Amino acid sequence: MGSTYKDSGVDIEAGEETVENIKSLVKSTFNKNVLTGIGHFGAFYELDLSEYKKPVLVSSVDGVGTKLKVAIEMGIHNTVGQDLVNHCVNDIAVCGAKPLYFLDYMAFGKLDPSVASKIIEGFAIACKENGVSLIGGETAEMPGLYATDDYDMSGTIVGVVDKDRIIDGSNVEKGDLIYGFKSTGLHTNGYSLARKVLQSKYKLQEELDSLKNKLGLELLKVHKSYLSLITELKTKLNVKAFSHITGGGIIGNTNRVMPEGSELNINWDSWEWPEIFKLIAETGNIAEEEMRHVFNIGIGLIAIISKDESEKLVEISKQNNEEAILIGTVK
Repeated sequence: MGSTYKDSGVDIEAGEETVENIKSLVKSTFNKNVLTGIGHFGAFYELDLSEYKKPVLVSSVDGVGTKLKVAIEMGIHNTVGQDLVNHCVNDIAVCGAKPLYFLDYMAFGKLDPSVASKIIEGFAIACKENGVSLIGGETAEMPGLYATDDYDMSGTIVGVVDKDRIIDGSNVEKGDLIYGFKSTGLHTNGYSLARKVLQSKYKLQEELDSLKNKLGLELLKVHKSYLSLITELKTKLNVKAFSHITGGGIIGNTNRVMPEGSELNINWDSWEWPEIFKLIAETGNIAEEEMRHVFNIGIGLIAIISKDESEKLVEISKQNNEEAILIGTVK
């Protein structure tokens, strides 16, 4: 008998089983705008632009990075799916956009339908929480490129915003206030450094007193979606800029929405680092400047507003069960 595709390490039947397993999960995220089910060559989404004068589509693509290695070693695969959706949602929400639909790409060394289904379960959970439709995706099996148990993923999000409601920081000025909102942990950045440092001393299954949690579970805390808070703030205030704190830290990300000639004046003592960041810094003897550059160190979202709206921002945040922390000013 001649060679088969399965002999080379690619199992078409496993792919078909995965598709069958996820159909109900994917369809649970659909709304009236989704025109096709799973299995077509393309995904169709009907835009309702009745509430927009000059609609602008906003899109973003991202991944989860080496946080996936923690998920693989822990055998927990549904949280990284949530991470990916929430990360992508935040990236366009800070521009003022309403997220509409999400597409995923997953690549495996060897496709395990149960693992793939867990990842997509995470996609579906976060999509429903954010009011986003999961309308398409691609699953690839690539032996020789990935180790047997390894996988990678990326996601693409598309949203819409009225052109005159784009939030881009162009009207940020001297004296504006910078408010920070807490992260749930590392979110999806800095894991290569965190893993190198922490796993040289601790095991992922180890329960650490300082964390009151297993190290692996602490590292897998889901990347927080700020969509609800951003929506409330942009609706009720004139927010001049938002920044989603990912790789590059507070300075690197917030500088992206700062006009030329303006500068961030951050009071680094205005909040306390969560224990996981203290542990990383102490274990690896990492300088504070490097920690600020690599990690969010406890602040996952920033909003910049004028002084006269500060009390209102604090109140709206409180109503949304969020703490608004004044962390600096624009100079």
